[in-house]
Amino acid sequence: MSGVINPEIVDSKQRMRAMARVRELGVVLPTFSQLATPATIPAAVLNRLADVAPDEPRIENLWRVNWYNAADRKSQAETPGFIVIPESISGVKAPIVVLLGRRFPMIGAHKVLPAYSVLVSQLVTGRFDPVTQKAIWPSTGNYCRGGVSISRILGCRGVAVLPEGMSRERFEWLEQWVAHPDDIVRTPGTESNVKEIYDKCAELERDPQNVILNQFSAFSNYLIHYICTGTAAEHAFTAFKGDTSRRLAAFVSATGSAGTIAAGDYLKKRHGTRIAAVEALECPTMLNNGYGEHNIQGIGDKHIPLIHNVMNTDVVIGVSDRVTDQLNLLFGSDSGRIYLRDRRKLDGELVASFADVGISGYANIVASIKLAKQLHYGPDDVIVTVATDSGSLYDSERDDYKKKHFGGSFDEVNAGEVFGSCLTSIATDNVMELTDQTRRQIFNLGYYTWVEQQGVSVEDFERRRSQSFWDGIADSLPQWDALIADFNAESSGSNEVASASRARS
Repeated sequence: MSGVINPEIVDSKQRMRAMARVRELGVVLPTFSQLATPATIPAAVLNRLADVAPDEPRIENLWRVNWYNAADRKSQAETPGFIVIPESISGVKAPIVVLLGRRFPMIGAHKVLPAYSVLVSQLVTGRFDPVTQKAIWPSTGNYCRGGVSISRILGCRGVAVLPEGMSRERFEWLEQWVAHPDDIVRTPGTESNVKEIYDKCAELERDPQNVILNQFSAFSNYLIHYICTGTAAEHAFTAFKGDTSRRLAAFVSATGSAGTIAAGDYLKKRHGTRIAAVEALECPTMLNNGYGEHNIQGIGDKHIPLIHNVMNTDVVIGVSDRVTDQLNLLFGSDSGRIYLRDRRKLDGELVASFADVGISGYANIVASIKLAKQLHYGPDDVIVTVATDSGSLYDSERDDYKKKHFGGSFDEVNAGEVFGSCLTSIATDNVMELTDQTRRQIFNLGYYTWVEQQGVSVEDFERRRSQSFWDGIADSLPQWDALIADFNAESSGSNEVASASRARS
């Protein structure tokens, strides 16, 4: 099956070359469990981190690839960073807890987490040679940035493959990080043109030196979010809940590559949490087997990812990119923030915290509001969702939208109109509670991408219907930790950090 599932060494010679490279660089790889629970990270590592900036291409920043970075993105926090959307903004009584992906290192987005898991799982099993091969990162923006940063730190060449119509800020970042200008490959279209990305990767894959690290089919993406994002969501909920009787009612996530939504499987198993998948209304793939273009950057669409556990998903919610673009303008403009503080009487610190929310984060927040209304959630029903990245990645998008739709001027009257139409008046349209029949319809849609186009066998495609398949991936965590710890020990010898990592595996 596409992607790494079994933690087995497939090429010992290639693995030896990978160990030689990381030995040369002085790298010690964090285990997946250490990233899920950073309190277990050796003190020697934390001491070295104190002098390392979060956006430097330094090996120490591998240990910051977790949800527990403080607001300065440099020090470690006891709980994951999150904000809570109150009723004064959402119009619903259910609190909405939003995890902040901005605090991750190098790219200011949580997609560096799956990029780490995908490349490391290849290295420790001998599937990738960092000396002779190139890591190809297909993405609509953040995953390829994460892949390029992890590749650079681990001493291999990373190539970003993404649509040419993505935000200018993504390309500006890539231009600073890639080894060569040719390592940025622009494909036709915008956010929902994933098929064009696959076509380019198929062309690149003809060269055996190119290894495609496809987030949409890599089960290490599922596993790392299951344990790391699932644990972080649970911890944030517990911190917010305190001594109250609140319950973790729902986890809401745009599907994108379907990595993040794996956290919902973790939460459902432990809390009975319902799982809601979000997509752009302009490209209603799950809602209506539909297609189209949209601008909720970072969530893909037009296909069902191989790593999406569709049969465990409870609700599908469509959100218009008109809403997310306008909320990006409302919370990201001076006039919008003045309106929110002075007219809506919102706390200034809360308003300022929305700088940590990007376009897909607004989609998740709006979907959470729609879900709360649809399921009649009250004050004891907590919804947890994710802001993958921050508003700083969409300054150009905000300016373009203001020019196109507001004549270049966005005032407090406009802000009030946006607040009413995009928040307080949000309706429960395009919310579909899934039945066994509708789950099977969504699951079956994936056949055309993965079996007909990408060469996955029917047998491998079908076995994903069973929850035992996904349980098996989650249960493989100790084996992956042991593989990483052994890799560290063999490449680092008596290194104290490697030894501590091995002892905890």
